[in-house]
Amino acid sequence: MEPQNQNALSLLWQMLCLLADRTVGNILRMLLQISLPKKDRGPLSWGFVATLAVTLVFGLIMLFSASYSSGYNSKYHDIYHYIGPQFTIAVLGFAAMLGISRINYRALRYGKTAFYIVTIFLMIIAAFFTKDDTNGTYRWAYVFGISIQPSELAKFSVMLCAADIIDRNRDKSTTFYYGLVEPILPIVPILVLMFFQKHSSGMALMLLILGTVIFCSGTGMRWWGVAIPTAGCAAAAYLYYLTQTKKGYESVRLGAAFGLTPSSTAGMGYQTRQGIYAIASGRLFGVGIGNSVQKHQWLPYAENDFIYAIVCEELGYIGAVAVILLFAALILQGIFIALRSPDYFGTLLGIGIISQIAWQVFWHIGVNTALLPNTGIGLPFFSYGGTSLLILLGEMGVLLSISRAGNAREAARRKQERAETEKVLGQRRVYRKPAAGHHA
Repeated sequence: MEPQNQNALSLLWQMLCLLADRTVGNILRMLLQISLPKKDRGPLSWGFVATLAVTLVFGLIMLFSASYSSGYNSKYHDIYHYIGPQFTIAVLGFAAMLGISRINYRALRYGKTAFYIVTIFLMIIAAFFTKDDTNGTYRWAYVFGISIQPSELAKFSVMLCAADIIDRNRDKSTTFYYGLVEPILPIVPILVLMFFQKHSSGMALMLLILGTVIFCSGTGMRWWGVAIPTAGCAAAAYLYYLTQTKKGYESVRLGAAFGLTPSSTAGMGYQTRQGIYAIASGRLFGVGIGNSVQKHQWLPYAENDFIYAIVCEELGYIGAVAVILLFAALILQGIFIALRSPDYFGTLLGIGIISQIAWQVFWHIGVNTALLPNTGIGLPFFSYGGTSLLILLGEMGVLLSISRAGNAREAARRKQERAETEKVLGQRRVYRKPAAGHHA
């Protein structure tokens, strides 16, 4: 064999060995460290669990109210068509969340490469090997008869990779490459594949999550003056590109959103207009739960993209504000959990998880109130979607794992402070003890 061919085979073998080490090898390392160390086995943040449980139950009730008409009028003629699977996934996902809270979140960094490769593989299937989905989009991968939305997996993959990269390069975070370029690299193939899926809203959400993690980490701060305007120009150029695709539904929705005035619905798209009608019908106290008119085949995707409008119609302004306050409580508690993490990686991963909730809530409500163009972003824990709910509850489990480690550290710190205080008080008692034979 010629030396040139031998060198090529040697290089190929080295690459395969490296790939095997980064995937199979790292999965084995992850399994060896999957158990949460004894010193990190603190109590759960039960306040967060209670807030999440209330949100989940509230979401299931509203999903059933918003979806039974669509379920009955579909080809299935079943009012439980949407709520049935969602309820099952919610119960199993909540149990899985409590189980995941007992694992060592730090071990997940060993599985990031394998998770990333699986995500890319599923996104390729969705983009190039599935039939035309709703509105000409390709967002679902069908594997062994199961439908999966890979973009939901990609959100966690992006935040996991970013948290690991930024943590590993913390001492080099001021440089341009390690501070900004390397954390951004994993998202590039995902954005390309999402472009072919025609999932523009998902692309924006991914960038917002990654941008939040990078911004909160402070990495590459000296380059923000260049990076932020560049990102703004790129976003403007992409929006301009969408407006020029006359046959694409994105251009129609952009024009319908950015041409609105508060006093007129003439320029609104049909779905947005029906959503506004639902919100306006709710007034202060709503028409009553289950009594929505718009969900009866007037408002498309009332069980998903426009479920907040149904909440407003049935529960009124009071219910609308209650949903916002509930998510605000969940997000604030999640931020506190992330900040109390015993390590930098846990803080960044927690910030990424909770930023996904925050941005999705903002985006969904913005669409429902005609503040943003109509996109397919669901309301977390409310909107129909098995993949989304399962991944969200899994992420909540990771956040609870971080909370257990943080609570354990806080408990250890308080115990140490008490011991030091008792030691000082003990020394003072010895110092003040009267001498033998001394009488007051």
